[in-house]
Amino acid sequence: MARFSRRTKAITAFLIVIVAGYAAAMFWESRNQPVPQDFTAARLRGAIIAEAIVTTSNDSTADLAEVNQFDQEGKYSDALAITNDLVAKSETLRNQAIQLSAQVGEMTKALSGIKSFDARQAALESISSRLALINQLINYSGDLSHLLDVLQVRFSGGPQTKGEVQGIVNQINTDVNAINNFNAQAGQSMDKFDKIVQN
Repeated sequence: MARFSRRTKAITAFLIVIVAGYAAAMFWESRNQPVPQDFTAARLRGAIIAEAIVTTSNDSTADLAEVNQFDQEGKYSDALAITNDLVAKSETLRNQAIQLSAQVGEMTKALSGIKSFDARQAALESISSRLALINQLINYSGDLSHLLDVLQVRFSGGPQTKGEVQGIVNQINTDVNAINNFNAQAGQSMDKFDKIVQN
């Protein structure tokens, strides 16, 4: 009976070692994977959407230069046609902004699952930059609509203010630069995030 008891104890000890080993393995695995999958997925989707926004807004700068040139030459119908096209494209940008905001929301919800405080801070900086990009995109869209209104007035023979179109075009270009900068800042913050979680 004593012999049976020793065997039972040995089996029990063996099971304890296995369970402890499994628990330790799970602990180290969780330490090595400190980023929730939801955060990573939303981050990647958001980066793709933001890059598309940046590309589309950058493409508008050449068109805006043409709009300004046509305005100075009094070719208001040509300027109006290009601006109409830009405003139509800004509808796509607005839809992308909605999609980006959804991904930013997913990232924000997953923040609490990031173990490292420093990594959370870097992620929060990236989220803030994405939100600023969305806000700047709203300004960009509003300034394009303003440009369209001004050109429609000119086309219909309404009153004109010298340099007005140039001023709006400059503001839109400022919007585009800000969109680029916020996107770059978001990327830099995520680079910092990656370095923290990989250490």
